[in-house]
Amino acid sequence: MRKVTIIILMSASLLVSACNTVKGLGRDIESVGQAGDRAT
Repeated sequence: MRKVTIIILMSASLLVSACNTVKGLGRDIESVGQAGDRAT
């Protein structure tokens, strides 16, 4: 039971960090698009 709990907690922490990474990537792409709009 203890191993299962540890695995679940580790998986949850990886998912949370992955979500933050995807959010950051989305913001970066959005800022590049806005910079392109301003340049034209």
